[in-house]
Amino acid sequence: MNHHQKTLPADRQEALFGILKARFSKNKNRHKDIPWEKVQEKLEANPEKVWSLNEMEETGGEPDVVGYDAATDEYIFYDCSAESPKGRRSICYDREALDARKTHKPVNSALDMAAEMGVEMLNEKEYRELQSLGNFDAKTSSWLLTPPAIRKLGGAIFGDFRFGQVFIYHNGADSYYGARGFRASLRI
Repeated sequence: MNHHQKTLPADRQEALFGILKARFSKNKNRHKDIPWEKVQEKLEANPEKVWSLNEMEETGGEPDVVGYDAATDEYIFYDCSAESPKGRRSICYDREALDARKTHKPVNSALDMAAEMGVEMLNEKEYRELQSLGNFDAKTSSWLLTPPAIRKLGGAIFGDFRFGQVFIYHNGADSYYGARGFRASLRI
């Protein structure tokens, strides 16, 4: 399958739309004044993005609409799973960090996985926006898109929610933990 032809079989697409619509209806606070019909129209017109949404779903992200960008006419989906997505944990930050590890290499890196899925990692601002919609990562943490100046020095940032507050902190980009994955965004 070439990279530009990623589409779901009709039955899987239908099942995914059912899951997304149910989650959308259950969590109105995340997307006030956005009608599901408009979102579904966008989904139906963008099969490649639907493939990426399915990747988010399959890896435990529980994607949901968190906004609408009027300037670009796009709906914005974030991973809204209570904890960092299960299918994306135990990974270091990026390929450079992965290649630098001599022993106990993780299977993948957050940035590579995001690229394979056709999604973007949340940055600090987006992560704080997500946290304003509920409490996420109370037991886990999520790698965040790291500013180049920090990454150049060997670090990467992550976020979590502890003691009633959102914390953004740092690690070596080559570190990885069973309780740390990454959260993604997708614009459709």
